[in-house]
Amino acid sequence: MPSEPRIPPVSPQDCDPDVQRLLERVPKTADGEPMRVFSTLAHHGPLFGAWLPFGGQLLSSGRLSHRDRELLILRSAWLCRAEYEWGHHVPLAQRAGLTEEQVAAVAAGPTDPSWDADDALLLTAVDELHADSRVSQATYEALSRRFDTAEVIELLMVVGQYHMLGFVLNSAGTQLEPGFSGFPE
Repeated sequence: MPSEPRIPPVSPQDCDPDVQRLLERVPKTADGEPMRVFSTLAHHGPLFGAWLPFGGQLLSSGRLSHRDRELLILRSAWLCRAEYEWGHHVPLAQRAGLTEEQVAAVAAGPTDPSWDADDALLLTAVDELHADSRVSQATYEALSRRFDTAEVIELLMVVGQYHMLGFVLNSAGTQLEPGFSGFPE
């Protein structure tokens, strides 16, 4: 990641009123500023406005369990080297029930002995999507035994969403806010 942002976060007072209203609704840092993911994406007001409800639906209103969703996000962040997303989602994953050992095992992937069959399946799905832009027939069949069709769609979209965010934030050079830790050494 660049040491300085390529696309610096926009200041809310420099935005048009519609974008200012959107930034008023997003999570804030300890000093009251919008989290940098939001203030970076806000450079494109219409796209930011369209993305917020989509991202919010996947993050907090979906059908997948919080634990499953956070495991998908962490593996996506790891594979994309998306340190911003990793730093923000490790605490969320731990609150959702992943242990410190499991968070560390995300780097090793689905073959790590820390994972039960259900977790290994989720990690395999992320790995296959990352490598091939699709899950294999065997993985699809296993997912379909565990999840209903809507949940499978959501799972695929969560992985796609966090890959997209990784691409954008990595390319923009979005820096972690103070108090968040990046990848382990």
